[in-house]
Amino acid sequence: MADSARERIQKHLVTGDNRLKQGVSPEKARESYEAALRLAQEAGLEDRIRPLVEVRLADLERLWPGSTRSSRPEP
Repeated sequence: MADSARERIQKHLVTGDNRLKQGVSPEKARESYEAALRLAQEAGLEDRIRPLVEVRLADLERLWPGSTRSSRPEP
């Protein structure tokens, strides 16, 4: 189970990274990173995965301010 969870987490992280490289919206990348973190929480791997996700979310926020918010900003 742990190997399967790790593979799925890695897939979400790579998907988020690829979405950014391909110019897909930063919100889609954020969704992938958050999915990886949810899987990590469920698998008891949050302590190892959270720092990886936090770095990626910080980069998103730096490059696209407001992109790490879970809800859309008010106009």
